[in-house]
Amino acid sequence: MLISSLRTTIFCGCRSAGKGFQYSTRSPLRKWLLKRGHSTVTVEGGTSTSAAASVPSAASNRIVGRWLLGCSGLVVGAIVLGGVTRLTESGLSMVDWHLVREMKPPQSEAEWEAEFSKYQQFPEFKILNHNMTLPEFKFIFYMEWGHRMWGRLVGLAYILPTIYFWKKGYFTRSMKGKVLGLCGFVFFQGLLGWYMVKSGLEEKPESHDIPRVSQYRLSAHLGSALLLYCASMWTGLTLLLPAHRMAETKKLMQLRRFAKGTGGLVFLTALSGAFVAGLDAGLVYNSFPKMADRWIPDDLLAFSPTLKNFFENPTTVQFDHRILGITSLTAITGLYLFSRRMMLPKRAKIAISLLAAMAYTQVALGIATLLLYVPTPLAATHQSGSVALLSLAIWVLAELRRMPK
Repeated sequence: MLISSLRTTIFCGCRSAGKGFQYSTRSPLRKWLLKRGHSTVTVEGGTSTSAAASVPSAASNRIVGRWLLGCSGLVVGAIVLGGVTRLTESGLSMVDWHLVREMKPPQSEAEWEAEFSKYQQFPEFKILNHNMTLPEFKFIFYMEWGHRMWGRLVGLAYILPTIYFWKKGYFTRSMKGKVLGLCGFVFFQGLLGWYMVKSGLEEKPESHDIPRVSQYRLSAHLGSALLLYCASMWTGLTLLLPAHRMAETKKLMQLRRFAKGTGGLVFLTALSGAFVAGLDAGLVYNSFPKMADRWIPDDLLAFSPTLKNFFENPTTVQFDHRILGITSLTAITGLYLFSRRMMLPKRAKIAISLLAAMAYTQVALGIATLLLYVPTPLAATHQSGSVALLSLAIWVLAELRRMPK
């Protein structure tokens, strides 16, 4: 009887020890391995068989996050360079599109003459730049060439690391879908850019206006670049910045909704700037806050049908951009004041404060650009400010996001 009891006690003790060892290998050891940067962890099961589970580590997530933020920075460069190209009226200087062949600019004087001769066959030279010299053509050519080469750099920055990280096993299944979408969007963005340029090269006998690209295609080109930037930055930030543990109160949910609506408004305001640029609407009424001594100008709805004014009437386009800018500033100010009454993490408070400061800076830049008749350096700074404001809005949303379940 005593021997039987002793045998039962030893058996139960060994069983408990086995369970404790199994737990220790499943939890602390797994966490330690992940912390050390291993991309694969082998977990011993309760039976004699073992299974290997491949999971991205914290280190690989940091690498992917930094890569995506770097890509988003390159997209910002493309947006800014595209804005300067537009402001200097250089976008129609290259009348062909070749993925590889145009990567090398003209080298000899004969090649430059041939390129200039091709440009002279299109409306911009015939109507606007008929007195242009070859050195002046070289300047606008290099502006557009630089913008296109930067776009190719952006494409390589997305595609080549994607192939490398995919082979290394740095992507989860959901991340694979995201990076494939980003790479596909880069390719689509390049095609959309050429589609935009083609609209400015077409002969329009019925129009006596200066040649310019379609404002619809310009806004689509800018909007897709902004979407690519937002998606890259959001994904990168969520990989690099751990979500805060915050009590899910009613006020916090209201703040999140408020921040999402404000971010959407900032995006819409930036997109409306493409219509302003496409129609040169910044040169229509150069006064503030009134437009030629009137709060509402007489030609606000001069086009018929009425809907056409919002996309083709320079007066209406500028008026809309003003209203959207003031509304965005009001919303960001309200978001800041609402957040002051809440207990938020330090990073979230800093992000909201910087968003508010940038909003006032951006409005000041816009007013100065308008009053000074759109000087190129100031206008380029104002366009860059819109991306900076959008960046801060994304950061705020990343700081306020829910903890993953």
